[in-house]
Amino acid sequence: MLNFGAVDQICEISVNGRPCGRHEGGYLPFSVDITSYILPGSNDLEVLATDELSTDFPYGKQSKDPHGMWYTQCSGIWQTVWLEAVPEAGAVRSLRITPDLQGVSIEVDTDAASFTVTVPEAGISVTSREKTVRIDVPSPRLWSPEEPHLYDFTVETATDRVESCFALRTVTTDDIDGHRRLLLNGKSVFLHALLDQGYFHDGLFLPREPEEYDRDIKRAKSLGFNALRKHVKIEPEAYYHACDSLGILVLQDMVSSGEYSFVRDTLLPTVGFKRKSDKKAPVSQRRRELFVSQALGSVRMLYNHPSIVGWTIFNEGWGQFDCDEIYELLKSHDPTRFILPASGWFEQSKGDARGEHVYFRSKVLRPTNNGKLLLLSECGGFSRRVEGHVSADLKNYGYGAKQDSEAALTAKIRAMYDKMVLPSIKNGLSGCVYTQLYDVEGETNGLYTYDREVCKVERGAMLKLASDIMSAAGVS
Repeated sequence: MLNFGAVDQICEISVNGRPCGRHEGGYLPFSVDITSYILPGSNDLEVLATDELSTDFPYGKQSKDPHGMWYTQCSGIWQTVWLEAVPEAGAVRSLRITPDLQGVSIEVDTDAASFTVTVPEAGISVTSREKTVRIDVPSPRLWSPEEPHLYDFTVETATDRVESCFALRTVTTDDIDGHRRLLLNGKSVFLHALLDQGYFHDGLFLPREPEEYDRDIKRAKSLGFNALRKHVKIEPEAYYHACDSLGILVLQDMVSSGEYSFVRDTLLPTVGFKRKSDKKAPVSQRRRELFVSQALGSVRMLYNHPSIVGWTIFNEGWGQFDCDEIYELLKSHDPTRFILPASGWFEQSKGDARGEHVYFRSKVLRPTNNGKLLLLSECGGFSRRVEGHVSADLKNYGYGAKQDSEAALTAKIRAMYDKMVLPSIKNGLSGCVYTQLYDVEGETNGLYTYDREVCKVERGAMLKLASDIMSAAGVS
C-alpha cells in the first residue's frame, strides 16, 4: 500500500510508467494498492500534483495573493508519504471507536474470521468473530482536559496486528436552568477557546517539527484556555493525537469551498443582515459533491479522537448551501458530537448549536430559545504588532485600534469579556472562541507572535479571566 497523508489538490500516481491511482481534494489521506505495479529491484514512482486553487475544492484560507485574512497558498504533497506491507488476507483496514463512560465499542474493518482486542491497563483480552466488540473497563478513568487519560490497545488477527488508543468520555447537551448547556461526561463544560488556523512561520501548513503541535496546545493551556477551534483546515492526525494526549477540546471546522464575497459574506452580515435561506444558493454539482465527500471523509478520519467535541460545517456563509440537509447527513454519521451548521450567520432551521461572530463591538447575546447551544464562535481579534516578530513584507492586519503593550492588549481583551462574554453566560452561552492563538503572516491579532517567540498578553491576568469565566459558568 502506498499511503499519502494529503496532496493539494489533484493527484495522479504512476508506478513504472503505469497509471495506478488518482485522488481529488487537498486535505484527506488516501491509499493506493501498487502490488501489481512493482517489480523486483528498483521501481520508478511518479506523483503528478495539480493545484490551480480551484474554488470547487475545499481550499480554506489559501490565496495566490496573501493579504489580511488570506494566506500563502500550499501546493502538492504536504503530508507524509509511506509504503506499508499488509497481508493479502486478514489485514486490519480501519477502526471505529465509540466510547461511553463505562467502556467502548470497537468496530473492526477486516476480512479475518476473528480478531482479538487487548487492553493491557484494564487486563482485558477479548476475541470476537463479529465486526464490533464491546469492551467494558473496570474502574474506568474518564478523559477530560484536566486528566486526558488514554487507554492503549491492540487488535490482532492471524496475520496482522495494529496498535491504537481510546478514551472514555461523552459529549451531550441538556437543559439546565432554562438554557441548553454543553456536557462533558455528564457535567457542564464551558468552551473557553481560541481560534487555531494551523499555519506556521517555518513550514506554512506544517511546523518544522511535530513537537510544535504539543507546544501550541501547551501555549493555549498556559493562558487558561481549554479548547481550540480548528479553523477551515484539517491537520495531520499527529495534531489531533497531541490534543488527545495533552487534553484540549476541539471544535473542528470543515474546509470551506466556493467563491468568497467580502460584501455578501462579511460586510452586510456584520452590520445586521444575517437572515438568508441557503436553499437556492448557487453551487455547481461538482462543488457540491466535492464538499460533501470531503466533509464525510473528515468525519471518518477524525471520528476516533476524543478531543473533538463538535463539528462546524460552514463559516460566515462562505460557500454555504443546503445547510439543513448536510447537517442531517453528518449527524447520521456521527451522533456522538454536537454540530454547528453555520458559524457566524445565515443560520437555518436545524442544528445543535447557534454560533455568533461579534467583532468591533461588544453585545450581550440573547438566549437561543430553540433547544440549541449558544456559542460565541468568533470574537475579539485585537491587534498588537511586535516588531522583529512579524512578516515584514505584508501589511499589518487586525481588528480595532492597535495595542502597544502586554498590559494594553490584556486590558482590551478583559474589557470585552466583562462586557459581552460574562453577561452572556447568564443567557446560556456555552462557549466563546477568541481570535486567535497566534499571528498568521500579516495578521497580527494573535496572543502569540507568528514565530511563537513572544506571548503578547499577561499570563496572570489571562488565568484570572479563565477562572472568572468558569465560576460564572458554574464549572468547578
